[in-house]
Amino acid sequence: MHAQETTFSKLVHGETQFQVPLYQRTYTWQRDELRRLWDDVLELVDDKRAGNAPAAHFLGSVVLAPERVAAGGMQRWLVVDGQQRLTTLMLAFTALRDRHRARGREKKAARIHDLILVNGYQDGNDHYRLLPTQADREAFVACVEAYPTAGGPGNIGGAYRFFLAALTEGEESAGEQRVGEENADEETHQENAGEQWVGAVESVLRDFLSVVSITAAEGDNVYRIFESINNTGVGLSQSDLLRNYLFMCLPKRGEAVYRNLWLPMQELLGPARLELLVWLDLVVGGDNRAKQSEIYRDQKKRLEPLSSDEEALEAEVSRLHLRAGRLMRIAEPWRESDPGLRDVLERLARWGGQTHYPLALLLLDRLDEGGCDPREAATALSYAESYLVRRLIAGHSTTGNNRTFMELPKEVERELENERSLADAVRHALSTKTGTRAWPSDTVTRESIRSRPFYKSGRSNQRFEILRRFEESYGASEPVDYAKARLTVEHVLPQKPAQQWFDLLAEESGEGESPEELHTQLVHTLGNLTLSGDNARLSNHPFRRKQQILDSSALRMNQRIAGQERWGRTEILARAEELAQRSTELWPGPLDGVVHADAEWAGWGELRHALLSLPAGTWTTYGDLAALIGTHAVAVGNHLGTRPALHGAYRVLMADGKISPGFRWPEGREGGPDPREVLEFEGVPFDEWGRARRSHRLTAADLATLVGREDFEDESPAQDPGRSGADGESAATRFEKLLRDNQTPDTVAGVLASLRFWEERGGTLDYGRRSETSCFPTLSAGIRARSLWLLALYPVTGTAEVVFQHLKRRPPFDDELLRRELMARLNRVRGVDLAEAKLDLRPSFPLEVFAEHGEELRGVLDWFAHTAALAGSRRPADEEPGTPD
Repeated sequence: MHAQETTFSKLVHGETQFQVPLYQRTYTWQRDELRRLWDDVLELVDDKRAGNAPAAHFLGSVVLAPERVAAGGMQRWLVVDGQQRLTTLMLAFTALRDRHRARGREKKAARIHDLILVNGYQDGNDHYRLLPTQADREAFVACVEAYPTAGGPGNIGGAYRFFLAALTEGEESAGEQRVGEENADEETHQENAGEQWVGAVESVLRDFLSVVSITAAEGDNVYRIFESINNTGVGLSQSDLLRNYLFMCLPKRGEAVYRNLWLPMQELLGPARLELLVWLDLVVGGDNRAKQSEIYRDQKKRLEPLSSDEEALEAEVSRLHLRAGRLMRIAEPWRESDPGLRDVLERLARWGGQTHYPLALLLLDRLDEGGCDPREAATALSYAESYLVRRLIAGHSTTGNNRTFMELPKEVERELENERSLADAVRHALSTKTGTRAWPSDTVTRESIRSRPFYKSGRSNQRFEILRRFEESYGASEPVDYAKARLTVEHVLPQKPAQQWFDLLAEESGEGESPEELHTQLVHTLGNLTLSGDNARLSNHPFRRKQQILDSSALRMNQRIAGQERWGRTEILARAEELAQRSTELWPGPLDGVVHADAEWAGWGELRHALLSLPAGTWTTYGDLAALIGTHAVAVGNHLGTRPALHGAYRVLMADGKISPGFRWPEGREGGPDPREVLEFEGVPFDEWGRARRSHRLTAADLATLVGREDFEDESPAQDPGRSGADGESAATRFEKLLRDNQTPDTVAGVLASLRFWEERGGTLDYGRRSETSCFPTLSAGIRARSLWLLALYPVTGTAEVVFQHLKRRPPFDDELLRRELMARLNRVRGVDLAEAKLDLRPSFPLEVFAEHGEELRGVLDWFAHTAALAGSRRPADEEPGTPD
């Protein structure tokens, strides 16, 4: 075998084809893997645009075996290993070509198409530089050929849409930033800056992503090579490699250093936190590009000048040892002795994640070295807390938060050189808006509390933490014991209200505004949310009943809600105003004169992202987009009317599925095709009245999934069926009661018969936490694998959701072929109509199908259980499921 390092553009140069053999799995990369690669690309782009020569980023190896030379001299290669990387990069270039086309840069688009994607003088399958497995081939060819179905369901379509969205948003952001820097209004400046950014991306993809090409000799057993590559043992961790290097350089002092410093540190932290510490050591030291996957390389480079100085190396290990104790105070705040600082660390720990770790470690370094007192460190850290909280309230993406806090130590050190206090340095650094960084002002925060769907922002624990802080701000004489109270977020105006609630809202509805629309505007805003341990008892009861329960609560904010005579628009907005005032006191904002005013509401950026993420063959409504971004359907319609050039705007229809009479194509495409014809080409069926089929409609929850929003009206199995709620009923009893109260006797009998069949088949029944107790037929998997569930049954709304969204991350159904087989089997049951375009989401069918076709559905359940069991028996015991090559 021969190995050489090369770039992607050189690897695919000339008339050649890379063919993925049939024994390999289908393309598996999803948002997490794509995001990691894109983050690496963006770092290299930033270096290039700053005038620095970026170092090549190593992607890994590609193992190739030669096939026969085709007619005309084209060389074929079998891709033994590395198909995920090759396919991903091909899709990135496909999206880049289409971005050039969308901006009228036809020559640049043609260059990518001819030099990267296709063999221009070959026909049939030989035309394509990459030929995926047959299961992926149709979706891949649709992207390369720019068919109407390009960017459809599945991982191939998802990756194409990911890169197209990232390139579109990146180009627009680069253009806006350039205009802001030059205080210029000329559109050409913006276009030129955006085009330069896209050019830098293309350069990085071509020439700065390094791979090692390993080529086998003709006649080698290719499948044996594949097996050996994919059955390797566990390698050394980054911290293991660093430890080995350090003690190789400590022949005299090594034993004492290991016994007194390294071993105690290793035992205190454990493997994962030790790795984290070594990475944080680089970041706090000013390396804001450090990657946890490459910390050995970066630390070794830093320490090499000291390799012959054992005293200096011992000092380095001693410094790490001291920082280990500080890291433990961050990860486990009870270890911090100062009460004020401990409170802030505890709040950030409950917030979740490790975003704040670089700043917190820098502050504890300063504190322990006498550079500040605990009060100043706590104040500085509270600014970081405010930054995170305000961004969540305002609906800003969390994508850039990690990058912001990795850059913060270096920026704070620079601010300290201007003779600022430590707390002022942190506040000033966070107030400076650069790129995607924005610390929302008081005005933005207040307006967001009044109007944004807070319940759909961030993670559930983060929403809980904000409401907890509001409750604590009332200063109750007997504080709530949150560890024992088992509180959850509660909607006072219910998510699924009874008619009495709509009658109340009708009294306040404006002209042309229905009670349903008013409910959509108000239900998820902060003014309508509280904390309660009586979620099941509160349910969707009228306000008079809720009043009694809330009045007996120990929480002050619940008592204040109970003191109202009614609960409608007026009361919700009044409470929002009160919470908005408290928010500015609890979470101080940025410094005036440093942060720049937002040029555009963040919601419109979310809308663009959502439109770019719509798979071919789907449609959505103005109302669904409005619910996603936190505004009204009319506002969405007005925005799209003034920005008709937005990608995918023709996929936004009225609530009944008809094309809006006001729809128009952008300038230059006037008189374009009927939007209905375009949608039908993509795969959306219409009925005789011009209504798009509802099975192809994407709801706000579907849109949230596509753009990577978490906890957006999504639910997973959570309850033990035997565990009793506050009312003493078990989850299983509540589900059956709701089913009997809301469905016909035939439907009830059909559903219960299928659930009994599932339990006899060896499955279990799990339940959701919401007031509508949902049921999940679940398979308990092995220790290393994740549990599987096929359906989520909702007894009140009468729907059965097929949870492809979760299955795609769980073996064996992370294989797209199996998910398609599952969808096909379900669609053969009369009454089930699942759109292929929703293969990655949660399409549904009516529970009433269980009444007439329960036996057929039980056949699908049996196939599902058999397929999962068969795959589980074949998986090696030490295999990590779902790991891409």
